Amino acid sequence: MDTNALLLAVTLSDTLNAGTVLAMASLGLLINEKSGIVNLGPEGIMLCAAIAGFAAAVRSGSDLVGFAAGMGAGVLLALVFGLLVIWLNTNQYATGLALSLFGAGFSAFVGTGFVQEKISERASYAIPGLADIPFVGPALFRHHPMVYITVLLAAAMVWFLYRTRSGLILRSVGENPEAAHGLGYPVRRIRLLAVLFGGALCGLAGAYLSVIYTPLWVEGMVAGKGWIALALTTFATWRPARVLLGAYLFGGVTMLQFHLQGIGVDIPSQFLSMLPYVATVLVLVLISRNPQWIRINMPASLGKAFHPGS
Repeated sequence: MDTNALLLAVTLSDTLNAGTVLAMASLGLLINEKSGIVNLGPEGIMLCAAIAGFAAAVRSGSDLVGFAAGMGAGVLLALVFGLLVIWLNTNQYATGLALSLFGAGFSAFVGTGFVQEKISERASYAIPGLADIPFVGPALFRHHPMVYITVLLAAAMVWFLYRTRSGLILRSVGENPEAAHGLGYPVRRIRLLAVLFGGALCGLAGAYLSVIYTPLWVEGMVAGKGWIALALTTFATWRPARVLLGAYLFGGVTMLQFHLQGIGVDIPSQFLSMLPYVATVLVLVLISRNPQWIRINMPASLGKAFHPGS
């Protein structure tokens, strides 16, 4: 395989890795928003999960323990958020922002002792036989299992949302919680379960970032990926398959900066670092030019409080 083909294969591989972090968080946020809840706290959740997962992986020597710790941290923070906005009817946007600020500060505080820690070397995750295929092997078949699990999760969510009764109930709660409540469905409990699921996936994304993708702990290492994941749900018009494609698109833009630097493109690194965020803003600007399209696809009760019996 020549140098150009190898570089392209490595770029595709890095794109899948970078996109996996965004896809996991965005799929969780999509379920949140399908139930009518907006959570602006994924940045904080992912930071807390990143340090929880990294600390657990360092102490136990197990990636699975790290993932479990990250998901546990995500669920715990999501539970606090859910109780505040669903039962105490606090403002969803303000509560989510407070969660992000809390997560940034708390993760920095508890992570000071882990900055120099390292995770032990892992065995290769290459798939025997397939990993040796020229170009395709290095690009697609040498990833951590979580990359493939994320793709399967997106497919499972498509089936769940559009092919099952439970998915229909979840979407109905997001569209018209009063009608769902009138039919006897426990709207608050359904929303809380959706928020907990979203927190678990954001936590898993944070743990994957610090345990597998980096793997290390640095203060603020999520670096805006939580906000990009939020934008991605709108960009994908609340559809899991589009979330997956959008995540890989943003992942490719993120990795482009490193590959341009690697081949010696004479552009200031600050401009290259701006690429993912510039792409996010441009996509949102383009989408907002057609508000009718957004209204058609957006859950009707998104961001609106629900008061049983009111």
